[in-house]
Amino acid sequence: MFTFVAATLFFGAFLMAMGTIAWMFLLYHNKMIAALQFEPIPHIPVYQIRIRRPRAVDAGRAAAVRVPNGAVTA
Repeated sequence: MFTFVAATLFFGAFLMAMGTIAWMFLLYHNKMIAALQFEPIPHIPVYQIRIRRPRAVDAGRAAAVRVPNGAVTA
């Protein structure tokens, strides 16, 4: 008797799982087809960003290199 009850419960759970899979397939069939046919939009870069990081200059050389523009013209 236990075997009969266990087999009945197992078979009922199996049928319920198969019914759920079939129901989900019928419910979402159109969305699955649309997802399979989707072609992503090609990505074209709009901005070109250039990052510049000037190197550190030695303190002794920095004073000799920098000359204000007003001092040269005066």
